[in-house]
Amino acid sequence: MSLTRKLLRLGNSVEALESAKRTIHLSDGVLRLCLTISHLNRAMYFACDNVLWAGKTGLLSSLDQHKWSQRSFRYYLFVLILNLTRDVYELRLLMESEARSRAAKSSCPVIALPEENLSLPSSPAGPPAVSVWFHRQLHLVATVLYNNPPLLLDLLKNSCDIFIPLDRLGIYPTGSGFVGACGLVSSILSIVTIAHPWLKLKP
Repeated sequence: MSLTRKLLRLGNSVEALESAKRTIHLSDGVLRLCLTISHLNRAMYFACDNVLWAGKTGLLSSLDQHKWSQRSFRYYLFVLILNLTRDVYELRLLMESEARSRAAKSSCPVIALPEENLSLPSSPAGPPAVSVWFHRQLHLVATVLYNNPPLLLDLLKNSCDIFIPLDRLGIYPTGSGFVGACGLVSSILSIVTIAHPWLKLKP
């Protein structure tokens, strides 16, 4: 079943390259960089996966499967790092927008600028002031993610997925049980986005 599944993924590299062609025209420079490079690395990941498939079926009997497996997971890890960078960037933009919206509804001049809401207090302050600031930031993050389910699901999925290559590459071993649980959660989130396309983060 695993080999059949990989056979059905032979066209994924082409699809990833087509996605890179689309995202390279995005107006936002950060999104353009993150998504385009992510799609290119995803194409390389699937290409390595296809080479591994050929090795397991006997088409490439002399293939060093461990070497290609490690190479595949390195591409996969880079994809996830870029995807998480994109998620954090979009979260930041939405937090700034939410902060501006709150400032517009408030008459307090202290919070008139979003930068003041999103950075640590510049004046000397004790632990209570820092605690209040972090509480506000956590509330802002929770509000933004609650109002943007696609971003929340994408952030959760990428956060779960990243433990898989980290474990396989020996960078942060977590054990097969934990990796399996992360894979299960990621799969469920993927099914949710397939069942409800509006929950898929765009572009």
